[in-house]
Amino acid sequence: MNTGSSPWMFMTDATIYAMFNHQGGPRGSDEFKAPNWWMGMASRPAASGQLTFTAMLSLDPLTVGKSGYAELFQVGEALDGRPLVDRQHPHDLFMQLAAVWRRPLSNGFALTLAGGPAGEPALGPISFMHRPSAEATVLTPLGHHTLDSTHIAFGVVTAAIEHGPWTVEGSIFNGREPDEDRWDFDFARMDSVAARLWFRPSREWEFQISTGHLVDPEQLEPGDIQRTTGSASWLRRAGDEDFTAVTAGFGVNDAHGVVRHAIFGEFTRHLARNAVSARGELVETEAWSGTAGAVTLGATRDVLKWRGLEASLGANVTIYAVPDAVKPAYGSRPISFQLFARVRPKPGHMGRMWNMRMARPM
Repeated sequence: MNTGSSPWMFMTDATIYAMFNHQGGPRGSDEFKAPNWWMGMASRPAASGQLTFTAMLSLDPLTVGKSGYAELFQVGEALDGRPLVDRQHPHDLFMQLAAVWRRPLSNGFALTLAGGPAGEPALGPISFMHRPSAEATVLTPLGHHTLDSTHIAFGVVTAAIEHGPWTVEGSIFNGREPDEDRWDFDFARMDSVAARLWFRPSREWEFQISTGHLVDPEQLEPGDIQRTTGSASWLRRAGDEDFTAVTAGFGVNDAHGVVRHAIFGEFTRHLARNAVSARGELVETEAWSGTAGAVTLGATRDVLKWRGLEASLGANVTIYAVPDAVKPAYGSRPISFQLFARVRPKPGHMGRMWNMRMARPM
């Protein structure tokens, strides 16, 4: 929103889930968790351009806990000197603290400079919590650490040149994973690099391809990773309560002499008070031999709107395809489900903060 005569424009968005999580099979469990995040933006004209400050915070360290939440076949990061397997780690308190300056140039070009102590480099698709195609799916995609895990980097600088439907971005950043203390900053040398190309042929379509060289990103296994991703997304909307969104993507991690892949496709249709969703995934990781698959179906219904807030009830069900090598541990076809309540602010006149990234906050 704009504050009348003030040059500043402000925008916020947030989500908090109260989630009962059942993970099936011999390695499954039951638990109650509350994943959440808040994002704010303040923007004003400055130096012949637009200056924007962004912040994204999460109380996951308190409401989810150090060990995160259970999710079969999810891997990434570490706890107590051991890798997290079948669990999604909590987000850090500081998910983003950044400044962005965009200035139009001559002949239809525009320059963007962005950076901060916490932000995201030019690598991967839009992170899952900002994709409208993932709006009704509560758990993190299994391919998160092959696609968009760098959405939290403690130290990043990005420059971008835009012309018409094309945008080229380049970043230098700290590519190391956050440690298990989720309340602080984990600064280190900004010695990783990434580049990304965006193509937007229309308001509905968006394509990206990116690659990055991450220096020693993993806490427990020294060595660099070369990550390459591509994605396509489509969003047709008549408003925040009437839209259809689709995203598909792939990621490749080349690390320690082994190449591993992940692909996903996800869909959400939101109409009036109801939304339905689907996500399909295939993922290879260092935690097992073979390819794991998952299909998730979900639905939500908006049940309350009160004083600037809206509340929804929802459910997700996931069926897994288990690699033969680990069927004795996981079972032949485990099934998981989540029952959840979601509370978030009503969208402002600019809508929700969908398809946002550090170098393009608006």
